[in-house]
Amino acid sequence: MLKDKISAFIEQVQSIEGVVACALVSRDGIIAGKHFDRDLNEPWFGALSATILASAESVGSIVHAKTLGSVTIRAENSSIIIMGAGENFLITAIISDIADPSKIHAPMLAIAQKITEAM
Repeated sequence: MLKDKISAFIEQVQSIEGVVACALVSRDGIIAGKHFDRDLNEPWFGALSATILASAESVGSIVHAKTLGSVTIRAENSSIIIMGAGENFLITAIISDIADPSKIHAPMLAIAQKITEAM
């Protein structure tokens, strides 16, 4: 049942136009579900995604930011969005180089809210 929920959330993120790969990751960096379009070191990807979001949340706390739920990493050939999805999970999405990450943020946020409510 949990596996089915995770798979459904991965499918929802993957269906967002511009998302080429994604993962549902625990806050401690363990990949719970994924769809990758490339070969990568999955344990490192999960651990670093969790570390990046936790670090950003810590910086936000230091500067008294009200909420900091996501981080966007932009590169020449792609972008990565890491977004909190409740107390236990986060979503990471690799975005194609032709997609606009700002247009992907809102649909990802809606899915993150569903994950928060379900898990």
